[in-house]
Amino acid sequence: MDKHQLQPNPVKAAIGRFFLRVLGGWTIAGPLPTASKYVMIVAHHTSNWDFFVGIAAKLVLGLKLQFFAKHSLFFWPLGVLMRGLGGVPIKRDESVNRVDACIEQIKQADEFILAVTPEGTRSKVERWKTGFYHIAKGAEIPIIPVAFDFKHRQVVFGAPLPVTDDKEHDIKEMHRFFLPYQPRRPEMACNGPFGQS
Repeated sequence: MDKHQLQPNPVKAAIGRFFLRVLGGWTIAGPLPTASKYVMIVAHHTSNWDFFVGIAAKLVLGLKLQFFAKHSLFFWPLGVLMRGLGGVPIKRDESVNRVDACIEQIKQADEFILAVTPEGTRSKVERWKTGFYHIAKGAEIPIIPVAFDFKHRQVVFGAPLPVTDDKEHDIKEMHRFFLPYQPRRPEMACNGPFGQS
């Protein structure tokens, strides 16, 4: 394990474990990442509870990750907490090329974990947003899948997923990883990354 990527703070880890218990006795399963840079894709995102489970797991593991969130969530004092947890405010109507900007930021960093929900929202969607894929490919870093299994109360880490020159095949395989795991609201899950079941 890269000692720089997993550095649990004992106090924060204890807080995280407490909240995992309060939220229903959640555990963390699967192979934890060893890379110093990667994109973490989290699915299926169907509920606000995903955020709380994810933050608790982050505190337990000491993951130094960043995630994008709509700028309206960064009001005071919530904004202080959001930034402290790794949140980066974005305005959806801005014409900034966030993919290229993120690739450049990752290339310049010694360590970087970007957490992304491919659905982009907890509402029902017909297809995944694929910016995460272009970021990983452009920065030449792996993609790590993480599922929230509400049936078994587990945060499940998967092995690094390949990024090849066949985007459609790669993303279909990534989506397949999440199918065995039950989200909080199964009826809101995306049936297929490109709109197909």
